[in-house]
Amino acid sequence: MTLIKSISGIRGTIGNQPGENLTPIDIVKFTTAYARFMHNKNGGKRLRIVLGRDARISGAMVEDIIEGTLLGCGVDVINVGLCTTPGTEMAVITHKADGGIIITASHNPKQWNALKLLNENGEFLNDAEGKQVLSLADDDSYCYPDVDNLGKVILREDFNDEHIRQVLALPLVDIEAVRARKFKVVVDAVNSVGGVVIPKLLRELGCEVVELNCEPTGHFAHNPEPLPQNLTEISEVIVREGADLGIVVDPDVDRLAFVNEDGTMFVEEYTLVAVADYILSQQVGNTVSNLSSSRALRDVTLSHGGSYTASAVGEVNVVAMMKQTGAIIGGEGNGGVIYPELHYGRDALVGTALFLTYLAKKNMTMTALRATYPAYFASKNKIELTPAIDVDKVLLEMKQRYSSENVNDIDGVKIDFAESWVHLRKSNTEPIIRIYTEAKSAAEADDLAQRFIAEISEICNL
Repeated sequence: MTLIKSISGIRGTIGNQPGENLTPIDIVKFTTAYARFMHNKNGGKRLRIVLGRDARISGAMVEDIIEGTLLGCGVDVINVGLCTTPGTEMAVITHKADGGIIITASHNPKQWNALKLLNENGEFLNDAEGKQVLSLADDDSYCYPDVDNLGKVILREDFNDEHIRQVLALPLVDIEAVRARKFKVVVDAVNSVGGVVIPKLLRELGCEVVELNCEPTGHFAHNPEPLPQNLTEISEVIVREGADLGIVVDPDVDRLAFVNEDGTMFVEEYTLVAVADYILSQQVGNTVSNLSSSRALRDVTLSHGGSYTASAVGEVNVVAMMKQTGAIIGGEGNGGVIYPELHYGRDALVGTALFLTYLAKKNMTMTALRATYPAYFASKNKIELTPAIDVDKVLLEMKQRYSSENVNDIDGVKIDFAESWVHLRKSNTEPIIRIYTEAKSAAEADDLAQRFIAEISEICNL
């Protein structure tokens, strides 16, 4: 059982001992800290906070505790209920709220849940703000408001239809072009909120939808991270149904992966690449992805006359770099598409609508479109952390060993070789070291990863 306190939120396993897991006591503690931070930031004014959750089993329980705690802190609540992460972010903007809390542990298994904290722009708190919340959580001096100053639930309303409406209203989403193609799409929503919103979006776009694991029970039918090894079922269904493609989302619907018509993976790294290819074909501009993302985005951006920049890992870092460089499209190689024309957040709905528009306009199959992009192969591995592993020591040793190569240490250590790269970093959301590699073949990427795993093991005497 684990409780991870970081600037990106509070994430932990449900039950067991307070302070070591995500228990009701911990939920109250960190919700109060967030309310205090937001009050301080806003000069003590009465706040309006949006609250939304995914469909995981503990979601309703956590939602009730957070809502009650916010009311007890004198905060008014806009509760959008079962809602995607991007939908909750957009609800903050649409309702002109002061912030938001998303209840989701994203791709983590069902025993996990988390509080993701938003500012008034529907974006994640930055590093300094996150640290302030963590500091306030350890301060017991807070006095809660009296009975005359409690908060109220000022709205309890679904936001999913409004999210879909805003996506379909985007100028670069060509509804008629998609409808004309009459795509047959298999959707695997891993029994969470994506099973509510993605099929509805697709039907608005004139698609025939085959639903797979779309009932939002929170009992995930498979490991919820949309990686190839977890997607064997949808591959079989696509071939059996003669579908044009498959769409896979994680439990909170900020990550998007596609499956080809023959059951092979389009590969989640290429979700952003394809969407960016479409956007850049309509407008010259800059792009951003994080250090762990594929070189393919850089290649596509340069081919369109734009400029590519890499940021530190984490949505907040990608967004900051996008604003700094004026990027018109960006995101993360884990299938996260950020399209500022809608909002600054990873959004599988906007990614789906833009991708299908491009696929329709290109009049290609999935495999044909995929073949138009540079062929890179990623290998994503991890080492479980133990007390014997000194992460800082590992990263420093690797930086020194490869000082003759192109090394970037803004977030862990990334070593760029001529035809490949490796990125080593400590995860913000799990007790692991991530080892991401990319090369011109899967075998080369795997071999590079195993080489660095062996070197780390050697350093740590594992």
